[in-house]
Amino acid sequence: MKPFSQSLAFLANENGRHALLGMQRGIERETLRIDADSHLASDEHPKALGSALTHSRITTDYSESLLEFITPVYNKIPELLADLTKTHAYTVRNLNGQYLWPVSMPCFVNDVGSIPIAQYGTSNIGKMKTLYRKGLTARYGAQMQVISGVHFNFSVSQELWELLYSQSDKALSLDDFISDSYFGLIRNYRRNMWVLPYLFGASPALCGSFLDGLDVDLPFQKTGKGTLYLPYATSLRMSDLGYTNKEQDTLGVSYNSLPDYLDGMKKAIKMKSQKFADIGVKVNGEYRQLNDNILQIENEFYSPIRPKRVANENEKPSEALARSGVQYVEVRALDNNPFNPVGISASQVRFLDLFLLHCLLSPSKKNSQKENQEITSNLNSVILEGRKPGLTLKRENNPLLLQEWLTDLFKELSAIASIIDDDSCTEYQTSLDLWYEAVLNPDKTLSGRMLNQFVGPNIDHGRWAMELANHYQAFLKEYVLSETDLADYQQQTDNSLAALSEIEANSTQSFDGFLNDYFDDVISK
Repeated sequence: MKPFSQSLAFLANENGRHALLGMQRGIERETLRIDADSHLASDEHPKALGSALTHSRITTDYSESLLEFITPVYNKIPELLADLTKTHAYTVRNLNGQYLWPVSMPCFVNDVGSIPIAQYGTSNIGKMKTLYRKGLTARYGAQMQVISGVHFNFSVSQELWELLYSQSDKALSLDDFISDSYFGLIRNYRRNMWVLPYLFGASPALCGSFLDGLDVDLPFQKTGKGTLYLPYATSLRMSDLGYTNKEQDTLGVSYNSLPDYLDGMKKAIKMKSQKFADIGVKVNGEYRQLNDNILQIENEFYSPIRPKRVANENEKPSEALARSGVQYVEVRALDNNPFNPVGISASQVRFLDLFLLHCLLSPSKKNSQKENQEITSNLNSVILEGRKPGLTLKRENNPLLLQEWLTDLFKELSAIASIIDDDSCTEYQTSLDLWYEAVLNPDKTLSGRMLNQFVGPNIDHGRWAMELANHYQAFLKEYVLSETDLADYQQQTDNSLAALSEIEANSTQSFDGFLNDYFDDVISK
């Protein structure tokens, strides 16, 4: 691929600007339902929000208490965030006095065993989704499964692909060029993904109850009555306390090309785990997990970014990619932003736009094992001590101050912003300027701002978060929903319940037979 400066110069005109502005985005935001005492809600998913299995905007993740709000795909950032805000506003009107927890690390959990696993009804697909979560509980414990975050889905316009393809050697078809370029983006994202927890990491602290029963060797400090924190940490959600799977360390799934990735995933979903076999699959007639492989299903594979394509009915993620290539990427390294009522701000979205475009337009050599180790080391350093003065990372095996690396990156992001912005609107450069303040002063990162809110006053993280929950509850209840909005959400609720009834009525196969058919490609070859 051409050098970054050359690619950018090619796009520095009205055609290039228009093509860049064609970006498409979607957001999936997770948040816990809690009661007025900051405890995890233990009741079932509210009926007024429809079926979690079939609703297009409101579902659940691991737990009945862990809501997930999904936006459609939007080209305009204000429309994207307005949609997300409306879904939040409709939801809080139907929570019967409960609140939305505004931070990624969970609230106080009295009894880990009482965390309610998400239920999706009596259909085979619904029972499979619940059993998958039951398996996650047996494998990793429930605590890490109720950590929440934000996923950001991103794609660029067909117009931009055609422009970039016109400058390529055309050794690949356009479709293959697109997939290959998205994997180049993914490799560059992984090289630089430490930037996101540095700026946007918002889990430097947690409730001490979260560590009950866990073997943790981190030098935590304490504030308030029971809040534990690391003074320079950015995102404990992305540390070993979060959703990680040591068994997956042996998989070695490659991002060097779509065929390499698909081959790696094919092997991964067939690989056995003695540790998980010891749990048992079906014991005394009761299922404990879907299977005893390292991955029960592909979604169990943890990655801070995923290549994606919208799947057809009953199609697995890798089957969709194999069918038609990469359609978009899903960024999964974002904590909930506690300073925003919907967990992510417009300035963050604009930064992500620039960051991902930079990953796409920069040359992206294939990853080596040595580089993968460097990527992991850099990320872990920033997660646990990203705001430490003088922190040094490695870039191509050469030591470099984190602040110097960020300064270099922001200069190149600014060059992209100068093409996208025009005289009447400088929103991208304004967003960059805002986040560059956090480069110059780590206290202005989200994690730095958080710690300054409760460590200095010596109050608990949970008390601080509950005050935010109350504030956002009031804001969202007052947020204006038109009669059309309310009717639309009610219709979506009704449609989801009708769809659930139809799926359950047509689910006549035995569950054993359903699982055998679903995993036929895994167990038969």
